[in-house]
Amino acid sequence: MGNDSILFTIAIPTWNRAAYLRLNLAQLESEIIGKPPLVEILISDNCSTDETAATVSEFIARGMQMRYIRNPENIGSDHNIAQCFNEAAGQYVLILGDDDMLVDGALEKLLKELGGNRYGVVFLRPYGYDTDFRAERPATRPDNAEYSSAGEFIAKIGALAGLISSNVINKSILAGENADKYCGTNLVQTYLVYDAAIKSGRNLVMNEYLIAYKRNNWGYYPFSQVFVDRFWAVVDYFRQRGLDQAAIAKLARNMLVGYYPFYIFKMRMKSADRLQEDYQRFLARFRNNTWFWITLAPQFKLPRPLALIWGGIVVAVGRSLTGDAYRGFSFIRSLLARKLGRKTK
Repeated sequence: MGNDSILFTIAIPTWNRAAYLRLNLAQLESEIIGKPPLVEILISDNCSTDETAATVSEFIARGMQMRYIRNPENIGSDHNIAQCFNEAAGQYVLILGDDDMLVDGALEKLLKELGGNRYGVVFLRPYGYDTDFRAERPATRPDNAEYSSAGEFIAKIGALAGLISSNVINKSILAGENADKYCGTNLVQTYLVYDAAIKSGRNLVMNEYLIAYKRNNWGYYPFSQVFVDRFWAVVDYFRQRGLDQAAIAKLARNMLVGYYPFYIFKMRMKSADRLQEDYQRFLARFRNNTWFWITLAPQFKLPRPLALIWGGIVVAVGRSLTGDAYRGFSFIRSLLARKLGRKTK
């Protein structure tokens, strides 16, 4: 299952985002200096036509050791993510988005937790940034939480099982796993996270904000199709493989209270396109869940001004109940600081 001397692979799937990749690699370069040779950097380039190859060559020439795979053709994002997992030589694998970054000191803190093959998944708490990932980092919560129940862990991380950069996966316990079998779902990484978490039964949440992701930089994807239909298809798949009903109910509650309301709120802010289609997807999945009728249905069905008022209340309350208020407060603070700074110039 790879080179025994490599504890941890950081695998970066990329395509035509050389500028972001440069920032990512520069931050990794600063983090990896002085570390023992336990960490592998792997770049999976999906046939980029920009300066990606030159950027990688530049860092290699500067002495940064990494393995570079360039696909002869674009194989699609799912297959590129799967390739990152399949090709990783480390015992643990982090598939790091090309526009995401491990914050200062994160690698050292993570490596301390990875020794001894203790965990199936180590979750790294993420936050979004707009311009300066250091200045916009929320207040830290350095406490870690270990979970002996895979279901409790899965319910805790919720939809963030779908964020590739937040989940360090123990590849050594997924013996012979070929991630290609999950391609076409948009959630290759979620299947891998659930599988490792359930097979291990021992998982870790690092509550300090250690992953910075570029906000609103994901491009278009059909939100309800991916995070309602396909996400819950993952849940249903693992329902037959050890994920208990109590954990599934808790996961649904956490997402209906702390995750979905924000995205419906943003949708109502922008337009009514696909509103009915999205509503039908949520209804089909959650019609028997009381939380759906409290948090989401009013946002879909009320007139837009009232829907936005209700949505704002639900988002604020939900973020507080699920322990994500830090990130929301920090976002508002940095947004105000930028706006006030522009006005005073």
